[in-house]
Amino acid sequence: MIISFSVSNFRSFSSEQTLSMVASNRLSSSHEDHACSIPGTKEKVLKTAVLYGANGAGKSNLFKALRYLQSIVLKPRKKNSGMEREKFLFGAESDEPSVFDLQFIADSKLYRYGIKVDDHRIIEEWLCEVVGSKQKTLYERITDEQGNVHVESGKAKFKKGKLGALIKVGGPQNQSFLATIQATLDSSDYDIELTNVINWFDNNLAFIGPDASFSSLGHLLASNSEFLKFAGDFLSSASTGVSHLQPQKTEISEEELRNLLPNKFISKLLEDIAEDKDGIAVIRLEQGNEFLIERSEENHFYRISIQAAHEPQPGKVIPLDLSEESDGTRRLLNLLPALHYLQTGNAVFFIDEIDRSMHPILARQFLEFFLKSCQGGRHQIIITTHESNLLDLDLLRRDEIWFAEKDQAGSSHLYSLADFAVRTDQDIRKRYLQGRYGAIPFLGDLNALLENEDLPQ
Repeated sequence: MIISFSVSNFRSFSSEQTLSMVASNRLSSSHEDHACSIPGTKEKVLKTAVLYGANGAGKSNLFKALRYLQSIVLKPRKKNSGMEREKFLFGAESDEPSVFDLQFIADSKLYRYGIKVDDHRIIEEWLCEVVGSKQKTLYERITDEQGNVHVESGKAKFKKGKLGALIKVGGPQNQSFLATIQATLDSSDYDIELTNVINWFDNNLAFIGPDASFSSLGHLLASNSEFLKFAGDFLSSASTGVSHLQPQKTEISEEELRNLLPNKFISKLLEDIAEDKDGIAVIRLEQGNEFLIERSEENHFYRISIQAAHEPQPGKVIPLDLSEESDGTRRLLNLLPALHYLQTGNAVFFIDEIDRSMHPILARQFLEFFLKSCQGGRHQIIITTHESNLLDLDLLRRDEIWFAEKDQAGSSHLYSLADFAVRTDQDIRKRYLQGRYGAIPFLGDLNALLENEDLPQ
């Protein structure tokens, strides 16, 4: 779970802004099941954050900032490729480093990981275990002006064996030490704590963008009967007209695959399968179609498609390709893996613009289902939205509702509804739309545009 995430000098964020998931002690009696304990402290962490703001206020930039940090942790970088950061451009701060600082729970321990980067290198990097009010440094890394990387470890076990040798080398200046560890060592060569941290970033932190498709959706539906039933039942209950889903998995030859796809895609598939621990690789094409390679004694190639079955009359089933379904139905289907996984696994899903193409009632039902079905455990969902129907104190706590707003200099600021004096009987949706909490569009005089137009007589 995420405890807090801070970012500065990235896209629309100039000064440091923080999304805190720590539950307010003042609201401890409100929706108590929406929070769980933070290891080693008396505080609790919230399971939900809903972020509002006008178009261009910075909501999606928070999504992109955290996804950027994940990519730095996990992906090796080419030599001299730079950091590809997107710095704030509207002030002198653009010449300063960008800073990302994340506190999170992995394997029942609280960690803090952060980086400070400029255009060319990672200037600083740190990983600490947080125990109460103290921080135990696992390692710190500094890159000097000449590009030399120096790593210091605060844990004796890190200084031994292959990991100790790698600490002495340091690694590339534009690559995180965690990414260097993964690219250089086998998992058996480094400490379990590093394994847990890397696995959290890789397996427990997921992002779903406004137009994104869930990777390997067809493979998941074809291989997991429990999820197949869950997805079909949810779509049926949501009045999409879909009664159930029918994934089709057909084996094809490598020659057929090469006739259907460019060689660069085939090469990418074969590279991915060599690295994938589960022995599969997937390329997703248009909605509902995937190509899959499964590794056994030899490679097997499959085409997977998804059909949505409609039953307009009892006993009469009409299958349609998923590409023929509405944008809203496809959007909902690509969000359902998050709900299904969060019922059983400890993960964080960050969903940008959850209401994209979805009816307001459906967006609310999605969030309600998460809150009701994912009680207990360390599950967490962070969403950005314009959907004001979620602004309901019967649904959410005040500290679960956040706003993003830009100042006159174009810099985004984050703040919570918990910062305002709000009575429990107030209609916060109405007050938000009236501008009481900010974070709404400021419209100019649109009538002036009509006056300047030469309208037809």
